[in-house]
Amino acid sequence: MKQPISLVADIQPEVRPEIFWTLDNTWVLTKRSLTHIIRNVDQLLSVFLMPVMFLLLFRYVFGGAINTGETSYVNFLVAGILVQTAAFGANTTTFSVLVDLQRGIVDRFRALPMASSALLAAHVIADLARNTFSAVVMLVASFLVGFRPTADLTEWLLVFGLLLIFTLAISWISAILGMVVKSLEAAQWAGFMALMPLTFASSAFVPTDSMPLVLRVFAENQPITHVIEAMRAWMVGTPIGNHGWLALLWCVGILAIAMPVATWMFRRRV
Repeated sequence: MKQPISLVADIQPEVRPEIFWTLDNTWVLTKRSLTHIIRNVDQLLSVFLMPVMFLLLFRYVFGGAINTGETSYVNFLVAGILVQTAAFGANTTTFSVLVDLQRGIVDRFRALPMASSALLAAHVIADLARNTFSAVVMLVASFLVGFRPTADLTEWLLVFGLLLIFTLAISWISAILGMVVKSLEAAQWAGFMALMPLTFASSAFVPTDSMPLVLRVFAENQPITHVIEAMRAWMVGTPIGNHGWLALLWCVGILAIAMPVATWMFRRRV
């Protein structure tokens, strides 16, 4: 007697390491976040316009009144604008996380067998890609207004490597803010109030030796100044001192704290 033919074959679940599924979930959600960025005209305009506007403002409005010694002001300025662009651009992670929490997207994802940290990591990676493109746009514009770097290939790699690590650090802090604030208006001013003093009270736009004593001490010992001075040294040959190591230590330290804190907070929320 013939055995009945099974209409549904036995299906064995695919066994993969947990890290594989975490990376796979992150990649899928990163594509989702990148699609949102591409389709959002406001974000695309900010990628092009914001860094170029600041570059032109400081280059042609304030540049003639600021003494930067042997280094031309445009060469002095570009590192500061790059870091400012990365810092304010990374703040968009706050909005992305908050919007997903408020619109119930996280509740839908919670019903799926996916890594809880994948959504946060996807927002950070997508904003990192957007900010990288924004930095390239700003650099192209800087060459058009007289920027003349002396960096070789190795130094350019160091510049972009430090910029990426710095952007990641700010993005993870922004992810924490996205889970703390309660409204889009609060997200807007909270990120600005946190980043504005650090970017303007630094060596981004003026030499720190022109500042009052208390402000100079703060400016010379905060992380954004170390990042700017290291990148400036690699790009145009200014003295680097200990800024390279200090910038890296600050960024790695922030990442080591912000990533687990953000993941823990997100798991509590979901």
